[in-house]
Amino acid sequence: MLKETFYEYVQKRGISRKDFLKFCTAITAMMGLDASLTPKVVEALETKERIPVIYKHFQECTGCSESFIRTAHPVVADLILDMISLDYHDTLMAAAGHQAREAAHMTKEKYKGGYILACEGSIPLADGGIHSMVDGKTQLELFREYEKDCMAIIAYGSCAAFGNVQAAHPNPTQATPIYKLTNKPVINVPGCPPIAEVMAGVITHILTFGIPELDIRKRPKVFYRHRIHDNCQRRPFFDAGMFVESFDDEGAKLGWCLYKMGCKGPVTYNSCANMKWNEGTCWPVESGNPCLGCSEDNFWDFGPMFTTLAQVPGTNIIYNPDKVGAAVVGAAAAGVAVHAAATVVVEKMKKDKDTTTSVADQQNKGVSK
Repeated sequence: MLKETFYEYVQKRGISRKDFLKFCTAITAMMGLDASLTPKVVEALETKERIPVIYKHFQECTGCSESFIRTAHPVVADLILDMISLDYHDTLMAAAGHQAREAAHMTKEKYKGGYILACEGSIPLADGGIHSMVDGKTQLELFREYEKDCMAIIAYGSCAAFGNVQAAHPNPTQATPIYKLTNKPVINVPGCPPIAEVMAGVITHILTFGIPELDIRKRPKVFYRHRIHDNCQRRPFFDAGMFVESFDDEGAKLGWCLYKMGCKGPVTYNSCANMKWNEGTCWPVESGNPCLGCSEDNFWDFGPMFTTLAQVPGTNIIYNPDKVGAAVVGAAAAGVAVHAAATVVVEKMKKDKDTTTSVADQQNKGVSK
């Protein structure tokens, strides 16, 4: 391992104690942790050694790396790459050719069993892997070269996590997700691309607390424990049966639910609605586009993009928005009827009471005379 903690490193870079504490506060929030745990993050970054990372690209578009370097928090953007020793990255490194390969090889040899392998993209296996090669080697050969001595693997993006568009039917290159090719611990960070702060948060969690708790798809629960649907600001319209019927109708202008337009939010787990995009200003559903389910396995094979989940075979979604909408209206009508009936009963009771009171008053007056 490197003989230098993260805090020692940033001190040498001229980072003030104040900025360091700001970073710890921001990254604690990103990891979904309570603010009371910030001191533990501070302690971990002050005492634990930086982790070497080799970041390899396979069959992908580099969109995940583009997302990674565009986190909305300036302090995090400045420091997150200092937290780790990013010894090799096809896109971000200054070196090229044999110098780049030597840097990765030196890290691999020097820190056997102590470095993280970050992967972006799926690995093609068809026809001996010839559909994507670098320097005369197949992607599988390159993966094996660095996978065998790493401590853990982070699969950044839906291509690495699940195969994504390359693995869509009929998957001509036999694109294969990383977790199916190794016995090493794998953390899937899906999304097309993943949220920058989620990518940063996973690295931080490994450094401070170790590998995070994962769900059945190997995604860190801290970022993928809620459905898009659960935190969507359009959810009240869903519950009320108020749906956009076309992208230019009145409901679209008023921000109604996009379920009928193919929104996959009810079956998609991610932090989009909480963290948002573009410096935390917006996210696709808020902008008027239905969730495509990009952090779920095989989302490219869900069916036509704007098809409701009720029409997609195999999703086990039986929800019919028309019936629910009608049920909501029916319930409202029934409520009005019940209220009206109750009002009649109450008015009758009041009338009977008034009549009884009036008779009693007259009888009392007769007695007094």
